[in-house]
Amino acid sequence: MTETVPADLRAHTIADLAFVSADRFGDEPALRYRAGDRWEQQTFAELANDVHDLALGLVANVEPGERVCILGETRPEWTRAGLAVLAAGAVVVPIYATSSREECAWVIEDSGARLVICENAAAAARIASLEVSVRIVTMEPVDGYDSLADLAVVGREADPAELDRRRAAVQADDIAVIIYTSGTTGRAKGCVLTHRNWLRIGELTEEMNIVRRADVVYLFLPLAHVFAQMTQFACVSIGATLVFWGGDVSRIVPELAEVRPTFLPSVPRIFEKVHAAVTASLDPAVVQQAVAVGLQVRALRQRGEPVPAELAAGFEQLEPLFGRVQAVFGGRLRQALSGAAPIAKEVVEFFHAAGVPVLEGYGLTETTGVGTVNTITDFRPGSVGRATPGVELRLADDGEIEMRGPHVFAGYWHNASATAETIADGWIRTGDLGALDADGFVTITGRKKDIIVTAGGKNISPANLENDLRQSPWISHAVVYGDRRPYPVALITLDPDTVPAWAAAQGVEVSSDAVRSLISGVVDAVNDRYSKASQLKRFAILPDDLSVESGELTPSLKIKRRVVSEHHADVIESLYT
Repeated sequence: MTETVPADLRAHTIADLAFVSADRFGDEPALRYRAGDRWEQQTFAELANDVHDLALGLVANVEPGERVCILGETRPEWTRAGLAVLAAGAVVVPIYATSSREECAWVIEDSGARLVICENAAAAARIASLEVSVRIVTMEPVDGYDSLADLAVVGREADPAELDRRRAAVQADDIAVIIYTSGTTGRAKGCVLTHRNWLRIGELTEEMNIVRRADVVYLFLPLAHVFAQMTQFACVSIGATLVFWGGDVSRIVPELAEVRPTFLPSVPRIFEKVHAAVTASLDPAVVQQAVAVGLQVRALRQRGEPVPAELAAGFEQLEPLFGRVQAVFGGRLRQALSGAAPIAKEVVEFFHAAGVPVLEGYGLTETTGVGTVNTITDFRPGSVGRATPGVELRLADDGEIEMRGPHVFAGYWHNASATAETIADGWIRTGDLGALDADGFVTITGRKKDIIVTAGGKNISPANLENDLRQSPWISHAVVYGDRRPYPVALITLDPDTVPAWAAAQGVEVSSDAVRSLISGVVDAVNDRYSKASQLKRFAILPDDLSVESGELTPSLKIKRRVVSEHHADVIESLYT
């Protein structure tokens, strides 16, 4: 049963969240994190004390409603700083730790932030090198800058009356967080998410029994992403323990075995890697049979029906395999939630059969990450589940998914035209195409726009990369791919005039390694403008340019992305092998 929380014990804004949770959960563990070779933890009461001191230290530095950027990896200091910013009546603006200088500058300038909380010396140096007027505070001690610890010292000596006043003044419809997300073209847009949006996440998580009090939740997702923000606020609201990864990608799977989470939010890549590792040495027919048996037995048990003796015997033989899969996640994983990118139906079925329920959900930054979700008792592999409580969902005439509800954002920061294009009469146009079956399960069938979502959940606008590549005199066209793939790649065609002339002057063929090296230099220069997750990892040079005659360009010379991918499917596939 889900605990029913009286209204007077609920936070009325996220500014109050840490303090209300301290009253409710006191000495229960709120945060766990790696300190060298050991794991340490902080109680809800201790977390609230830290947030209180930091918030008081921020009061002298930021005004109510001002924006504060946070640049860093997912770590406990990020969460403490974010909650403190909100308690001080200000607005959190996350920046990806991997963001380029140009991306950092854009978020800071567009949001109008006057303070940036940087993770370490390298992050501080990156911000200091920009032509922006901001104050820098660091999470770790860095010479020349105040740290969070310094702010906390100031806060402990300050009068708490101003902080109390600010917290009381915050309203549910005030801005809490602005998350910048890529559009189809041009600069990233700031999605304005209110305190009411985030409060709904906590309520919804309790209603649907997704995260429970005293759950252990392992978090490696970047806190610049809405999925991680959802997880963070839900855990603090509900009384779950938020366990921060150690910061090493290669250690995620070993840490899962150490932490033994009961709930795991993740992008598909982790599940895909575990699935590949476990099944690599097995005959595909054996895996298929194991999945069939496992799904049948678990479905019968779920319904409380008896398992036939022959089926039970077959299932018993599979216990060593399924036990091995469960052990990877620590042996007590109640459920995992996969989001931010599509996951293969076969992978979902494999884990369900093995007793590791991986549930796929769907949402946007613009919908506070909420939309549809599968549940343990009501799921359909291959779908992204049904609409969550309070979410109205419909399909437009062209199949575009539209949603309405308390989870929908307040609009794009200082971008009324983009907001008007996205929201009409409270309905948000998601840009995703889908199908809705008779039972209400939604299946994503495509993307109306060309935004790429990599397997790691990173949103990338291919048009930006393509436009930058085409600025080179050596490149005629560039087409970027990477949707549902581990990384972005590009198909490139050579300028028919400049490249042959350059090659002739060098005494080489157009198809030579020298020409490829020339293009590689262009790709490297373009990559330097983007975060690592957005950078092109591989590229191929096509033998012929795109043309109207081949059907790859429209009469107005726009690229027909789908036609190009069909014509060169083998080349694209080779870039991932």
